[in-house]
Amino acid sequence: MSSFLFRKRASFRCWVVLYPNPKSKPQFGDLIKPPNSEIRRILDHGSSSFSPKTSRTLSRSLQNLKNSIGSGESFGLPSTCGLVRFYGTQAAQEPSTSDGLTVDRILNSEWSIHTEDESDWKSHAAAIAQSIHLIKKRLQWKKLMVRLDMLSVELNKPNLWDDPVHAGKISREHGSLMGKMKEVKAFEQELLEHVDMIKLAREENDAELESESMKALLEMRRTSKEKETQALLAGEQDPCSCYIEVQSGAGGTESNDWAAMVMQMYKMWAQRRGYKITVVEEMPGEIAGIKIILISQRATIKVDGEYAFGYAKAEVGVHRLVRISPFDSNKRRHTSFAAVAVTPILGDVSAHVQINESDLRIERFRSGGSGGQHANTTDSAVRIVHIPTGITATCQNERSQHQNKASAMAVIQARVDQLEMARQTQKNAQYSQSLTDITWGSQIRSYVLQPYRMVKDLRTNYEVSDPDSVLEGDLDGFILSYLSASLDKDEDDR
Repeated sequence: MSSFLFRKRASFRCWVVLYPNPKSKPQFGDLIKPPNSEIRRILDHGSSSFSPKTSRTLSRSLQNLKNSIGSGESFGLPSTCGLVRFYGTQAAQEPSTSDGLTVDRILNSEWSIHTEDESDWKSHAAAIAQSIHLIKKRLQWKKLMVRLDMLSVELNKPNLWDDPVHAGKISREHGSLMGKMKEVKAFEQELLEHVDMIKLAREENDAELESESMKALLEMRRTSKEKETQALLAGEQDPCSCYIEVQSGAGGTESNDWAAMVMQMYKMWAQRRGYKITVVEEMPGEIAGIKIILISQRATIKVDGEYAFGYAKAEVGVHRLVRISPFDSNKRRHTSFAAVAVTPILGDVSAHVQINESDLRIERFRSGGSGGQHANTTDSAVRIVHIPTGITATCQNERSQHQNKASAMAVIQARVDQLEMARQTQKNAQYSQSLTDITWGSQIRSYVLQPYRMVKDLRTNYEVSDPDSVLEGDLDGFILSYLSASLDKDEDDR
């Protein structure tokens, strides 16, 4: 025997069935609208009173609920309470409306999708259903559910916490996947509830309820676009902050200047998204731009914010500029290259690779730049070399040697962590391979300022004709286009 409680939704004058036990949940949530003249207080648990008039409405809806559950099942409805008991209910596989309409059936119905301005509930419902389908595809829904089941089995093992580090990792992953699953399910259920309410409003000739439900569907349709974007960032490291590194290629002063322009572009992009920016390493060129002396030296910024790595990873690669060089007195057209690498900053301390002090070579030298107290007068700049891997990080922007050392060490830690992840899974190798070949033929994006004006991503063919806006940080179009194309490609490969 299972108990179900009818509860009034805060934003609508209707009753909703609450299911305390998901395994006994029927195939849909029924909705019952009370008479306008009645005002009742519905408890979160226990029972609530219904008038005879409401009970008749309740009984009619519950009869439909019983019929949908299947023959041979019995139920009872006390005349003075809203706590309804069903006997022998069977588990449901998919939520649906009172007449059996599911998200998949909405998609298969091929309802026309019009603009948001038109008051067509079927158009809104079809658009939302399409978004739900896309979100599930991006989340790799079937694999997610399988993985969730596997993690649940792991969590139920009695000896799980014998290894606290492993147990913590399993628990966090399970919580993350469970949160994604519940969010999609809740969004799907909300759509079906609103569809039910619109049908009920039309049956009862309630224009007010129909209008409220239509507004709710429209708001869901707009929200679904944000959820589509969130589904693009489902990777394990996507929520992390990151380091963005820019290195100039062949071309001398022109390439140095282009590298500085690229770095400034990312600073402005990060500011647009509300991220915090910290300059870790930036060596100015002799004439302009970012100077590069050794292959291991790079201009680096730290970007702190939610999903900074998830978005910035789309920028990994070589960026090509075509323009009339301001450093050429003959006003000739030049082509310059700059490479971008992105490294996630892991928030889980247990995931960091242990670095021994004996594996580090720490060099101290005097800072360059515009000067100031202690700058150029003390050995405050620090260069750290991780001997086993050859990874190098330099910092001279802080006021003291201790601060510079801490910043450089943080970069070393992030790069070593990334290298270890690449060795174990090979999936992070793409994030830093762009720095190996900064030449013609390896670019991911072209910025053409002469003889025409255009920025084009060569991976997705996404392009805009306003290079100035792109160089001022308007990169979201390129990023979202690449993330969508990457997921579609992965789906095709499977």
